[in-house]
Amino acid sequence: MSATAGQAADGVRSLADRFGIEPGMVVMEMGYDDDVDQDLRDALTDRCGELVDEDTDEVVDAVLMWYRDGDGDLFELLVDALGPLADNGVVWLLTPKAGREGHVEPSEIAESAPTAGLQQTSTVNAGKDWSGARLVLRRGAKGKK
Repeated sequence: MSATAGQAADGVRSLADRFGIEPGMVVMEMGYDDDVDQDLRDALTDRCGELVDEDTDEVVDAVLMWYRDGDGDLFELLVDALGPLADNGVVWLLTPKAGREGHVEPSEIAESAPTAGLQQTSTVNAGKDWSGARLVLRRGAKGKK
């Protein structure tokens, strides 16, 4: 029996699988700093190639947004992420876990995401220090920025 792409032979889903990243996808990264989870970045770049920065002119399939308390207005950053995002794209909002420096209260995400036209569909463990919230466009929201 062979494993599907991105899966280990023992059937454990890789980080790239959990994030739904496939070869050939364009993934934009926002909020990079020296505290990001390098294992997650490596897994995603191994799967899709180089991550593009927020100055890209490309339409992107996913946004990887590292966000910490104090990084600015979350609503505004989410709106900025929507500009290059494909209609069926996804924003992965990565925030420090509870008890870690820069932790973001879930209520801030719950308030900012819908205001930006996004809805949270799931969360993932994105590494030792980071949690990921999967945000997708609400139907018809992109044209209403």
